[in-house]
Amino acid sequence: MERASATKGSRLPRAELPGWNRAARYYTSRLVVGLLMRLLFRLRVEGRDHLTAAPALLCFNHLNWMDPFLLFATLPLRPRLFMFGPKEDDLRRGARNRLMYWTATPVPFKPSKSDLIETTRRVQAVFDSGAVLAIAGEGRIHVGERNLLPLQPGAAYFALRAGVPVVPVALNGLSWLGFRRTLRVRIGTPIPTGERATSEAVDRVTAATTAALLELLADAPDPKPPGPFGRWLTEKFNDWPEGSRQAAEAAARTAMPVHSEPPVVPGP
Repeated sequence: MERASATKGSRLPRAELPGWNRAARYYTSRLVVGLLMRLLFRLRVEGRDHLTAAPALLCFNHLNWMDPFLLFATLPLRPRLFMFGPKEDDLRRGARNRLMYWTATPVPFKPSKSDLIETTRRVQAVFDSGAVLAIAGEGRIHVGERNLLPLQPGAAYFALRAGVPVVPVALNGLSWLGFRRTLRVRIGTPIPTGERATSEAVDRVTAATTAALLELLADAPDPKPPGPFGRWLTEKFNDWPEGSRQAAEAAARTAMPVHSEPPVVPGP
């Protein structure tokens, strides 16, 4: 039993560090990020009562490189929060990756998906430790506060395999970042997973998560573009698969349905 627990613990992020060291990095980073985010923005959380002390998988929409930091700043300190990704072969490359690596919270996976079995074991180790895992279900950033790209099946599979609920989490306000603008975290009702991780069950949970996120995002306004600092901060670490925001906007206009014009958030 002790050997099994040790093996699972060795798959947690930065397992080579002593436990007290990982804890110190976690709480320090959570407190520092929370302070900085509250200085820069107005943070609003809805549906906090949907969170429990039990392990869960948080599936959120992905608008900006700062999404994980918003979760760091607003979610409870306990149970401990881990992040799935970023998808890099080496998290010690790049300023953002090095910062996340230092916190001992990212659960790494290879972008080539050549380590799926080991990744699944790492995810299971997180749940076995009593923690929660946050996943950007779309797998990439996109434009449009109310838009949602097709969710990848991994989130539902991990949750079903571990028997933990999927909690939909909608992030709003990150399309354009501006000083003292409002960023909203809206937490939905947990989606239970009490069956085997068959393809049918994965499809069902994925569809339920998609519907829940779309409902949570339905009234999200599109922020107006900010000034030079806000534009720089918004795009500092964004990785657009299309190559640029402009290309992503053009692709979205042709690939996604047209929405009615929403209210626009005033600039700072």
